[in-house]
Amino acid sequence: MNVLVTGAYGRCGTALIDHLHDRDGYNFTYYNRSDRPDNHPYGGYDTIVGNITDAVKLQAASEKQDAMVHMAAYPSPTGDWGDIFEPNIIGMYNALEVARKEEIKSVVFLSSNHVVGKYESEHAPDLYGRDYSLVVDHRDPVRPDSYYGVSKSFGEDLGRYYVETYEYPQRFYSLRTGTVNMPKYDHPYGDAESAVDNDNFEQGSSEYEQEVARMKCTWQSRRDFAHQVDCCLIDSSVEYGVFFGVSNNRRRWFDLEHARSQINYDPQDDGEEWDGPPS
Repeated sequence: MNVLVTGAYGRCGTALIDHLHDRDGYNFTYYNRSDRPDNHPYGGYDTIVGNITDAVKLQAASEKQDAMVHMAAYPSPTGDWGDIFEPNIIGMYNALEVARKEEIKSVVFLSSNHVVGKYESEHAPDLYGRDYSLVVDHRDPVRPDSYYGVSKSFGEDLGRYYVETYEYPQRFYSLRTGTVNMPKYDHPYGDAESAVDNDNFEQGSSEYEQEVARMKCTWQSRRDFAHQVDCCLIDSSVEYGVFFGVSNNRRRWFDLEHARSQINYDPQDDGEEWDGPPS
């Protein structure tokens, strides 16, 4: 299967490189706004340098591709509309247009938990406790918490429009990912430890402990994220689906049963199994 990956060198794209690049049956092409030198941990791969807003270059990169994993976007919920509009709105349209024109069968879209982020802001911090009862699933109303969340909701809706209107793409998967980090911070203490490294607060502070509690709910390990994308790429039954992307965390508020039953997602990691950062 030939797979084009946009936004390939971010946190999620590099997780695919780490866990799927050498998998039999896949031939990946990486599309990113910048390349990496050969001596970089993610250097030396087949990369096309281009912006997601460049429809001509994106279409050229999409020739003879069977699937697209679309992750290129402005990545932060703190962004304003000017930050979001071109990469997340125009870029999403470009991705689906080239999928239609180049007859790409399957599109896996990196959506976000921020599509339903208002549930968190309404219930936090109690939501981060072990016994909180809220569960949000794919049938619950969309409640974005930011322009970023709105843009991801737009991407989900545009994907549905394309699969229900045009011959291609034939399948569209929205992954509402939780917290996926780079390898150094790939554990449920990752965001808290990153904040300590950036002098935002100290280890053991109330801010630190709340960050850990949150991530024990939202963490999706890099291997679980790559596995979920793999589940989508090999699936042939779903026309349109929305799936939450977290690991098998015992204190999560996101539903996993839909992803288990529809695409055979079987996450292996659980934030509750960690009682401290790696030594």
